[in-house]
Amino acid sequence: MTDFQKSLAGLRLTTAEILYRMPDHQDILQTYIWQDYDREPEFPALNRFLEFWQRELDGPLFSVRIAHHRVISPAEVRFVEYLDRLH
Repeated sequence: MTDFQKSLAGLRLTTAEILYRMPDHQDILQTYIWQDYDREPEFPALNRFLEFWQRELDGPLFSVRIAHHRVISPAEVRFVEYLDRLH
C-alpha cells in the first residue's frame, strides 16, 4: 500500500519520540525517533514496535511521546472533470 493509499484509508502519519536508558549507563537517556503511518487512538503499529523493543533490546524505555497528523483525508480529494493546456 502506498503512503497516499494509507492516508485515504484513514491512517495518520505518527511520530514517536522514545526516550530510553543506556544499557551500560542507566543514568543517561538517549532519544530514538520512530515514524510510520498508524491508526489512532490504538496505535497498533507503534505498540508492536514498543513490544519488540521491550522483548529484544537492552535499553529500558523511559518515556514515549506521540504526535500524529492526518496528511490527507478522503474529503480533500477532488476529481478534475476538465483539463486544458495553455501554452
